[in-house]
Amino acid sequence: MDYTTFIVCGIVLIIFLVVNFRNKKKSKERKSRKFMSNYKRKE
Repeated sequence: MDYTTFIVCGIVLIIFLVVNFRNKKKSKERKSRKFMSNYKRKE
């Protein structure tokens, strides 16, 4: 049996989970007040 399909699916799943984890972390930072206190407008 050729496991290439399973390997590719596994890699895609890992990438998907990493991206999801990073997005959740960023959204938590956005909701917190610390994120807004360090905010500076780009001019």
